[in-house]
Amino acid sequence: MGFATFMSRAGVYLAAFVVSFFALGALDFNRFLKQGKLLQGQVLYWVLALGLAYLSGSFVISLIYLP
Repeated sequence: MGFATFMSRAGVYLAAFVVSFFALGALDFNRFLKQGKLLQGQVLYWVLALGLAYLSGSFVISLIYLP
């Protein structure tokens, strides 16, 4: 894997993370969290954003690099 391939994949994953972080802002997480569990809610938000970014980024990369 060359440097250009690595940078393009990193760019796709970074863009997917930004989009997923933006999209998760539309959800009201306060309804789903217990009272006083702010830190756990923030960790859950980041984990969901990372997971969604990985899945969507992998999907886009698989579309770009079709054999």
